[in-house]
Amino acid sequence: MKIVVIGGTGLIGSQVVNQLQQTGHEVIAASPNNGVNTLTGEGLNEVLHGAHVVVDVSNSPSFADDAVMNFFKTSNENLLPAEKAAGVQHHVALSVVGTQKLQASGYFRAKQVQEELIKASGIPYTIVHATQFFEFAGGLTQMFMTNGHLIVPAANIQPIASKDVASFVAEKALANPVNQILKISGPEKFEITTWMKQYLQATHKNYEVVADANALYSGAPLTADTLVPEKAVFMGGTRYQEWISVAENQR
Repeated sequence: MKIVVIGGTGLIGSQVVNQLQQTGHEVIAASPNNGVNTLTGEGLNEVLHGAHVVVDVSNSPSFADDAVMNFFKTSNENLLPAEKAAGVQHHVALSVVGTQKLQASGYFRAKQVQEELIKASGIPYTIVHATQFFEFAGGLTQMFMTNGHLIVPAANIQPIASKDVASFVAEKALANPVNQILKISGPEKFEITTWMKQYLQATHKNYEVVADANALYSGAPLTADTLVPEKAVFMGGTRYQEWISVAENQR
């Protein structure tokens, strides 16, 4: 079986490609680096020829409202018809837990458009909603930074290791399409302040962390459990404290 992984050289994509290659299938990592560009359409017809499954784990290089909407809308308007023409039998896409509740954010409005295009494409699909990856803690530290300390939403989070996301996505690429959203998360739910403090302690950064009920996440307000899945079908087995300890020791 031929499987094309869009965004196959990124954090999740490279792990998905590696796992699927171990199953003996023909797996192609498709990205602008190797001549496949969903935004322009370059290389799509060629790489999709004979493909049975497409896994899309690509992401916008810019999170500015207009740029991110253009990326997800245009990319899927190019990719999905090309898949349809090639006879692709299963489209697997990675999205984010809480997307429908975060429409005040330009990024999540764009992700919602992506999901709507997938559902309307006529291609059997599986959409995976994942919580925030462990690897995002550093970026969130910068996003929450205000005048030398972190102002974070007073809300909960249930982050997941990227390797656990990749394992689940690879598994679903080999399964039958479910034509619905599957929600996945890490094994531990805690307040965002707790996660940020764990990250700062492990990385030896000395910033104060303050919870604020009015603080925004990617431009959107949060309720207590906006970022937590209501009914997760899978919870990764990797705990954050163990993961960050290993990650820091490997630096």
